[in-house]
Amino acid sequence: ADLVPLDFNNRVLVEAGIHRIRNGRACPGITALVEAGKRSLAGICASDLGYAVGPRLNAAGRLEDMRLGVECLLTDDPVQARALADRLSAINQERRDLQEAMVAEAEAMIGALGLEGMGERTGVSLYEPTWHAGVVGLVASKLKERLHRPVIAFAPADEDRPDELRGSARSIAGFHVRDALAAIDARLPGLIERFGGHAMAAGLSLKAADYPRFAEAFDAIAREWLDEERLQAVLYTDGELPPGTFTLDLARQLRDGGPWGQGFPEPLFDNLFECAQWRLMGERHWRLSLRDPRDGAVHEAVMFNVRASAPPPRLRAVYELTINEWQGRESARLLVRHVEPA
Repeated sequence: ADLVPLDFNNRVLVEAGIHRIRNGRACPGITALVEAGKRSLAGICASDLGYAVGPRLNAAGRLEDMRLGVECLLTDDPVQARALADRLSAINQERRDLQEAMVAEAEAMIGALGLEGMGERTGVSLYEPTWHAGVVGLVASKLKERLHRPVIAFAPADEDRPDELRGSARSIAGFHVRDALAAIDARLPGLIERFGGHAMAAGLSLKAADYPRFAEAFDAIAREWLDEERLQAVLYTDGELPPGTFTLDLARQLRDGGPWGQGFPEPLFDNLFECAQWRLMGERHWRLSLRDPRDGAVHEAVMFNVRASAPPPRLRAVYELTINEWQGRESARLLVRHVEPA
């Protein structure tokens, strides 16, 4: 759930844990969190832990008291576990609402700064006095994905220290953000008060008055260390699926080939499709019917957090072949990760 690389040892451990959960041997807290996330205990996979269980545990530490999550994991009482899981779910919803508002403000800043194409800015720093320090890492992550640039988002450390900022950084391949902060610290001693982290994520503190100077220093180091090639986002796939292979059986085989995760990503495929039908789910999600022009077969698909107003009539889609569970029935469904006109 915390993006630890799934090397051989970690895959063994995660796989063993998933089998225990599927077989009903999870502790009451894990069981309650999985159910609160509306996931199936019998069919749980690693991504369910990352998207449903982990965020509920993390939310308590971001907004309130992380001991709530610890108590949920340690209790032997299923009733108490369910109550704690419900409380964690409520906190997580508050976190999601706060994050959505902060990301919208960050995107408005990018538009105001003329950074849509990123022109002159390589290392991006963003600060808003009303932001919550516990959520800035999630904001940095969203903006990093959109801009494909290293991003640091800042907020006041807390109400008692309005003159101190807490920043959370997210990076891209080829830019070790913790080392970048160390380089800035060596060049400009005293500018950063505290920092730590690793290649892809880091945290730091500095005085609010020093923020403009830090933003310039971070952009400068990013310009030095990143060439144009590194700034181009690349999506690797396993190629096209042949006609007739978009089956529930293959989706199950892919699921069981996991656990998938950091350093061992889910297989991605890309195919040309015609958009036979689509509609909005909520405000930013698409439910699609995609027709394969090779055999005319229509495949159900979903795409989350879409920025475009509508899908193109002919498109190339990058997707995962996943299992959709609805009212006790399973079917194959495409989880679309990227779309471009064909």
